[in-house]
Amino acid sequence: MAAHTIGELRRAEYRVQPIKAELRRNLIRKLQAGERLFPGIVGYEDSVIPQLENALLAGQDIVLLGERGQAKSRLVRSLTSLLDEAVPAIAGCEINDNPYAPICRRCRDLVAERGDETPIAWLGAEDRYGEKLATPDTSIADLIGEVDPIRVAEGRYLSDELVIHYGLVPRTNRGIFAINELPDLAERIQVGLLNIIEERDVQIRGFRIRLPLDVFVVATANPEDYTNRGRIITPLKDRFGAQVRTHYPRSVDDEIAIAEQERVVFDDMPVPVHIPQHMKEIAVEITHLARRHPQINQRSGVSVRVTTANYESLTSSALRRALITGEKEAVVRISDLAAVTPSTAGKVELDTWDGTEDDQVLDKVVRSACSNVFRRHFSAQELADLVQRFDQGAFTVEVGPLMTTESFRQALDELPGLDRARQKLDEPDTPASTVAVLEFLLEGLHLGKRLNKTALEGTAVYGA
Repeated sequence: MAAHTIGELRRAEYRVQPIKAELRRNLIRKLQAGERLFPGIVGYEDSVIPQLENALLAGQDIVLLGERGQAKSRLVRSLTSLLDEAVPAIAGCEINDNPYAPICRRCRDLVAERGDETPIAWLGAEDRYGEKLATPDTSIADLIGEVDPIRVAEGRYLSDELVIHYGLVPRTNRGIFAINELPDLAERIQVGLLNIIEERDVQIRGFRIRLPLDVFVVATANPEDYTNRGRIITPLKDRFGAQVRTHYPRSVDDEIAIAEQERVVFDDMPVPVHIPQHMKEIAVEITHLARRHPQINQRSGVSVRVTTANYESLTSSALRRALITGEKEAVVRISDLAAVTPSTAGKVELDTWDGTEDDQVLDKVVRSACSNVFRRHFSAQELADLVQRFDQGAFTVEVGPLMTTESFRQALDELPGLDRARQKLDEPDTPASTVAVLEFLLEGLHLGKRLNKTALEGTAVYGA
């Protein structure tokens, strides 16, 4: 049975540990047990996570440095999994005072009056996590504290420590405090954090008090912020123990796994939607090419959210086709790529002269992505029989985002090698999946200059 007073806590021989020792102890236990530390974090197993583990084992405060969309905030919030399920604090304390060594005036007076009968409360892991998005209007009062005019109006003297209204950092005492986008914090406010990280105390207004807080501080920052919006002042940066650099997914499989994990999924899907593996690869390839394109601003980064948004757009385009045509199966195909232009344009910054070339840049990226993925799976020689069928006569195939599977019946019957290509791509043996494979082959052969493609109103025609 959990203790309810300081006396019961003492009799149970409960030991209160500093926050960094607690994090370190739980990390050691998880590493020895072979537990996965940060579920939901993909692609950092051999890079970021080992550095993070080293910093935690060393008891260092951390700055996570990386471009947008690199799971920095998720990593920070995942640190709560290393906290104990519950720890004791003096009941009603604003700053989670250690029952054995209270630091605020209210709790010191309470313990002096009631001794071992002082009531305690048990705090869960989520109660010991505080987070602040740094903005230019963030004040010292927000972070550290301020005199509460209401308490003064109630009759207390300004010299009375009880008139203090504690800020976010003291209220996270004995827990984890996170500052997102630290460089956005005004430099004079950053100065106020110096004592918290190094000397482990806070000073509020003119009060001659010292609050030796027990806080693990972790911050996030974007490299672009150092020159664009602000910077981390040198004395503050010096006080952080480790700077861990995050990165975008380095493999196609990792980025696909993240998109699968992060995409919005609705329970009321009227038609099942299947995304072929090659279409997933194209969605990822679009993002990877955008991260290297000279006309796309690389300083602001091309987030993994681009892949996720395009993934969702492809799914919705296939679903829309099935709803309009009345088909019972929706499979994403090349014709649906028209839907990724809006979702990509909304998440990247293009360096074009007047904005009129934006669609052309994105269209080129999409076509290059299709070509690259096609070449990974097929060579033109493998599909020589299919190309020959077009060369033999006036055979054409019309494609479009609203064309039904049935409208491809002739092409499915007459074009050779489709089953072989479908099996190579490991796609189901259904007409809709075979049509998706067919469009992929036709677009790849067109981009390889083996077939012609004529754009019409809402559709396109492939031919010799």
